[in-house]
Amino acid sequence: MDSAKLGQFINDKWDNEIVPQLIEYIAIPNKSPMFDANWVENGYMAQAVTLMETWARAQKIPGLQVEVVQLEGRTPLLLLEIPASGPETGDDTVLLYGHLDKQPEMTGWDADLGPWKPVLRGDKLYGRGGADDGYAMYGSLAAILALHEQGLPHARCVILIEACEESGSYDLPAYVDHLAERIGQPSLVVCLDSGCANYEQLWCTTSLRGLTGGNFTVKVLEEGVHSGDASGVIPSSFRLLRQLLSRIEDENTGRILLEGLHTEIPAERIAQAQRAAEVVDTAIFEKFPMVDGLRPMSDELAELVLNRTWRPALSITGIGGMPPLESAGNVLRPETSVKLSLRLPPTADGKACGELLKEALLRDPPNGAQVSLELEKASTGWNAPAMAPWLEAAIDQASQTFFNKPAMYMGEGGSIPFMGMLGEKFPGAQFMITGVLGPHSNAHGPNEFLHIPMGKRVTACVSHVLLQHHAASLRGETSGSPVHADSGTRHGGHGCC
Repeated sequence: MDSAKLGQFINDKWDNEIVPQLIEYIAIPNKSPMFDANWVENGYMAQAVTLMETWARAQKIPGLQVEVVQLEGRTPLLLLEIPASGPETGDDTVLLYGHLDKQPEMTGWDADLGPWKPVLRGDKLYGRGGADDGYAMYGSLAAILALHEQGLPHARCVILIEACEESGSYDLPAYVDHLAERIGQPSLVVCLDSGCANYEQLWCTTSLRGLTGGNFTVKVLEEGVHSGDASGVIPSSFRLLRQLLSRIEDENTGRILLEGLHTEIPAERIAQAQRAAEVVDTAIFEKFPMVDGLRPMSDELAELVLNRTWRPALSITGIGGMPPLESAGNVLRPETSVKLSLRLPPTADGKACGELLKEALLRDPPNGAQVSLELEKASTGWNAPAMAPWLEAAIDQASQTFFNKPAMYMGEGGSIPFMGMLGEKFPGAQFMITGVLGPHSNAHGPNEFLHIPMGKRVTACVSHVLLQHHAASLRGETSGSPVHADSGTRHGGHGCC
């Protein structure tokens, strides 16, 4: 490989084609089905699929097959198949994954920015979905194109781009089973939907948290009543809700009180957290837009890394039953609802944790209030298998070549449901989980951006790893496991990052 030539090819591909494509993509409000019940009628998802499909079909890769697969009643899936450059690798396959659906708008965007308003400012492309995860299809195919441009070999590659990851990937198991023969036997899975702790080296994800939660409601009245008449007689639904949440979270420290939601952290992951903390230092918390004077939850940087990657944590992401401030009268409201998002350790069983949450919140409600919890998510996380020597060497070589720094490894706090599913279906596969979601990129929030130089370098690193995978395959150092249509999966939950 001529690394300089490969880097220049990818740089030009990004500047001339991929960035213009992503500008078009960001302008499409193709929200995930959980956030757009009328996604079929609105047609935005189909528009995004067509955009990517058209570009993919125009790429000059011998034998490239591009297909939009859509099972009845499900979101579409973009499937790309690239044959091996030669017969040497046999049936060995690399599976590359990403998604094209998006999170909703969210408030708080700067006046000159917006979720569906692509803005190119220096090295950053602002707008919803460019980094999470519109670039994945383009980056995956560009990495393969870069090898072809130099006549370099690779194994057979399959690219899957789904359209409901942000809704928990509930359609994906059906597609993986439906396409089992075409997917083949992946010995390497490359996912470009993760994060990085800085933009100065390649970061690979070693674990992903699971997720459970849903809509929790406490009801005390059939209708609102005068607060002066009822307060002190009828308990506040908000107070009772707060009381019930204290069963699962220590409001003083944020520690989750249900011991069944905790798991033992492997020694290797603790050591990786310590190394990551040394490299990233205070950027672990300074990357967030904290208000003046706010302190992080621990003074120990490694503990902060472990808090966001291996420990359960509760977030309240929405609230119902409360009028806006400008129209809030003196009324004791009949009910209060909150949306619970409970992140789980990577090795905790998502379904079992959901049941623990339900039992804790619904048993013996105070004052006999009516309480309900509609679980929307029950996703088991993922902990990477031991990394094969060839892959560890390839990843570090790639980082040294294109970043001039060693690769780093760290867990991520978000969830990618597909990874847990793949870990079960392909127990012999190796994983390269990486991405461009670094400091201040703010996926899911306002002012989300894609760091373009990071996207280019990650693409080049994938090319390098694909080449080294081919070499390892010839040495007999890779092995895959076939897809079994009847194999079980633990699935559900909210997408990453």
